[in-house]
Amino acid sequence: MSATLFNQQLDHIAHLQREYEKVLDKHGFDSLGIYSGHASMHFADDHAASFQAYGHFMHWVGLAEVQHSWLVIQPGKRPQLHLYAPDDFWHLTTKLPDEPWVSALDVQLCTTKPTPALSGQAAIIGDVLSLSDDIQQSLEAERSPTALIQNLDELRVFKTPYEIACLREANRLAMAGHQAAQAAFIGASGELDIQLAYLAASRQRESLVPYQNIIGLNEHAGVLHYQHYDLSPPKQRYSLLVDAGRRFRGYCADITRTYAGPDAPFSFEELITALHGLKDELVQSISPGVGFITLHERMHAHLGEILVAHDLFRGSPEQAVKEGGTRAFCPHGLGHLLGLQVHDVAGLRHPDGSPAPAPQDHPALRLTRTLRPGMVVTIEPGLYFIPMLLEPLRDTAPSINWTLVDQLLPCGGIRIEDNVVVTESGFENLTP
Repeated sequence: MSATLFNQQLDHIAHLQREYEKVLDKHGFDSLGIYSGHASMHFADDHAASFQAYGHFMHWVGLAEVQHSWLVIQPGKRPQLHLYAPDDFWHLTTKLPDEPWVSALDVQLCTTKPTPALSGQAAIIGDVLSLSDDIQQSLEAERSPTALIQNLDELRVFKTPYEIACLREANRLAMAGHQAAQAAFIGASGELDIQLAYLAASRQRESLVPYQNIIGLNEHAGVLHYQHYDLSPPKQRYSLLVDAGRRFRGYCADITRTYAGPDAPFSFEELITALHGLKDELVQSISPGVGFITLHERMHAHLGEILVAHDLFRGSPEQAVKEGGTRAFCPHGLGHLLGLQVHDVAGLRHPDGSPAPAPQDHPALRLTRTLRPGMVVTIEPGLYFIPMLLEPLRDTAPSINWTLVDQLLPCGGIRIEDNVVVTESGFENLTP
């Protein structure tokens, strides 16, 4: 851990202490217990699912795999970390990292599952309903107060320099994986082997990825959350879409790239170039005060221009948007907040916690807020050839060039995604 990152994390913890004290005072609490959570067993089995700690727990310590542990926050006192570290010969015993930031906390290593001591009017947050009955009964505290959690969610929307440094490093590591995935595709690998190349180059286990990597060849590139990996390469290689990330100290990269294969029509490669240009143009539009809904609508306007310029729609760009053509070719939102969660908290709420739902015409949009400095967002325009969405238009949308659509169906689709910080004067693109 570099001295700069160490100092940034100390400043980050001090910032959280100040802000948490304000939130606790606002809601009349003297102490707050944050439960890390723990893994759940598969039904009728003794094998646990993969696990990541509660976001508000990670916000302080960045320990994404810690289970059965507590943080106690009290005004005027150092944060207390009750870290579950049982004596165990079945598993490697949990240990604190050998890093100076640990000195900012009062740490207690617990060989049995800890029960935090909370003072005065107390609250607890996290997956508290999963706690054993005896621990729940021993905790005299209000469980998961909604207004308090909304304020803490809002705090996570605006990243400190430490958090941005972590996101930047997560992006660097993820891009090494993307480069390896592209090389594996050029080498005619199948989906599983491309996934393995990604994991090796990004230096992570599959259980630690921030979300299941999407490795889609050919028509699988048109399945937005494609969830499988074919074992053998296809006979023809039209396309590869890789939507894959990396965690660094709990913070997530979420990057997507699409590549044309040797059997793709030349028009598909041209469309990929156009989508890179659209992504860059939208990133350049990021600055404080810009509404994300406005950016999303701008994506559709420019997507209409791309459809017309590449002969997929024979009409005006405005007509392509008005008739729903752009929504059929791109059914998802432009992006979302990014942080300790891939789809980070508070994207569909106003700063005061009230709902800010997605517009009726764009129900999949995950972010409806006005951009402010410190926010980190994804920008991910897409253009897909999804039969389920396009088939209903065949009899009602003669302006669509169905001959070209049919030629491009085997390619699945295109998505290009970068991770971007909103700065005081504009933006910083974290994706190298």
